[in-house]
Amino acid sequence: MRLVFPTDKNDGYLSKRGAHFGKANYYTVITLDGDKIIDVECLTNPGHSEGGCGNAVTNILSLKPNALIVSGIGGPPARGLVNAGLDLYFDTISPTVQDSIKLFLEGKLQKSSGEGTCSAH
Repeated sequence: MRLVFPTDKNDGYLSKRGAHFGKANYYTVITLDGDKIIDVECLTNPGHSEGGCGNAVTNILSLKPNALIVSGIGGPPARGLVNAGLDLYFDTISPTVQDSIKLFLEGKLQKSSGEGTCSAH
């Protein structure tokens, strides 16, 4: 399973999670086999200013994730991701990717049905 986390620094699974997926500096991609981390990639966020939120959705989908775990996301990209078949989860409490993975594996994260958390979009 591949999980994507917006992060502000390239510190692997110890990265602090970014507050908003589209503005994060990096996407940290965690590959799990069961509950074990088998791969960690940290990719620079290519941004989405020219194509708006549609580019942000395309950027995430190009990573071939099974789920995206965010603290914040606007309504249009949230709907776009869910409509594309990607599982979207909210985690507003975990400071690091490692902590968020633990909550995900425990089934403690709220799954989005396409709603966003940011009113600015």
